[in-house]
Amino acid sequence: MRYNTEWKDYSVIATGDGMKLERWARDIILLRPDPQVIWKTDCDMYKYPGLTAYYSRSNTGGGMWHYKKDIDEFTVGWRNLRFKLKLMGFKHTGLFPEQAVNWSTMINLINNAKRPIKVLNLFAYTGGATLACMSAGAKVTHVDSARAMIDRAKENIKLSNLDVSNARFIQEDCVKFVQREIRRGNKYDAIIMDPPSFGRGPNGEKWKIEEEIFSLVELCKQVLSDKPLFFLINSYTTGLQPQVLNNILTKILKDYNGYTYSYEVGLPTEEKGIILPAGASGLWSKDKIDE
Repeated sequence: MRYNTEWKDYSVIATGDGMKLERWARDIILLRPDPQVIWKTDCDMYKYPGLTAYYSRSNTGGGMWHYKKDIDEFTVGWRNLRFKLKLMGFKHTGLFPEQAVNWSTMINLINNAKRPIKVLNLFAYTGGATLACMSAGAKVTHVDSARAMIDRAKENIKLSNLDVSNARFIQEDCVKFVQREIRRGNKYDAIIMDPPSFGRGPNGEKWKIEEEIFSLVELCKQVLSDKPLFFLINSYTTGLQPQVLNNILTKILKDYNGYTYSYEVGLPTEEKGIILPAGASGLWSKDKIDE
């Protein structure tokens, strides 16, 4: 398992009974469901001092936030990057802190490339990976079907004092966009994808990751440049183990000389010996990386 220890504006305080207690921006305490937390808690997290809000699921699907204190938008930082967050539906805040471990890897790969790098970021959400790559000097095409997420990514770029002209924003179904890029002959040195387990595009396109991921990676191979730097797949789907992502990348990118890695992504916690699983990643890289 890999995890990043550089966060100063985020930490997992405690876990148990299907919930995780988190500290954001030093003084915002959130309690959210986490399906990986199947062990018992050591404390009553609902009574934690300073609890700001907690999220409860509904028996009919979805859920809602319950506020102990008034809270508006807030900002967190990682290295030189800044992200504006808010409490949203489906328990989200607008950022997945566990991805910092991949941000760090991509920054190192781009810095070490010593050449201009073009990145395609699919299902790009609020731009964590986009900002990381831009901070290393890459130009990024940021694709997401939700206008609100693209707008938030633009805000995060400005907050981080990055040059927005180095990003191209596309609101579209990711598969259709890649198909168009193939026809146009556009190429990228690196590809990132963070697909949902289930989803719909802006025109009702259906997505189910187990059925679509292999075909999408095959499709994306056609927009790789002659000298690709890396290809990263993230998954939060329990059934897609790291080795599955490794196998997909190995089969599809077998014509390229490079290295394939797969690993669980996690979050360290303030509980002794407890690391919280938070998904899986598969990475193909032209260069060997430290494990």
